[in-house]
Amino acid sequence: MIRFLFALIVSLMPITAMAKSIVVLGDSISAGYGIEVKQGWVALLQEKLAQANSHYVIINASISGDTTAGGLARIDKLLDTHKPDVVLVELGANDGLRGLLPRLVKDNLAEITRRAQKAGAKVLLLSMRIPPNYGKRYTEMFYDVYPQLLKELGVPYMPFILEDVALVKELMQPDGLHPNAKAQPMIADKVWVNLQPLLK
Repeated sequence: MIRFLFALIVSLMPITAMAKSIVVLGDSISAGYGIEVKQGWVALLQEKLAQANSHYVIINASISGDTTAGGLARIDKLLDTHKPDVVLVELGANDGLRGLLPRLVKDNLAEITRRAQKAGAKVLLLSMRIPPNYGKRYTEMFYDVYPQLLKELGVPYMPFILEDVALVKELMQPDGLHPNAKAQPMIADKVWVNLQPLLK
């Protein structure tokens, strides 16, 4: 019996050793607000990883309503607990909806990125846009945060995560802010394309 257990443990060791993790640090868009968690893009992304025979496991640390400041307050514990190889940061929308200065959004995202990179993780920013009713100047300043971080920190960013979704009524929930279940596969496909280079 002891020999059997030892053999079983040894046989599982390579699988455990190869396991890697991806932390998703996001808000309601990633937390699956208004839909079943299994329908969300994060769960669908995990399915894609499994289909690709990848050893990556996703830890979804997203919280509805979270901000870049909230993510910054949580990142150290997440890094220490999960020791992720990759961190996907989907934050900023709630900052923008509250009219936070883009400079502060940038500072928070930059610090999250630095801490993750210092811990040995690759970072991918999932960029957000603010509704046009906030004014052209503010919306442009907000979105410019992402290319600025690419230039200054070399951190890649994915174009607006709700591109081709946000303005399509059939893909959005009644509140007009959150994508519905139909939109989730589109989001997962887009994230998958941008994530793959980081997994090589």
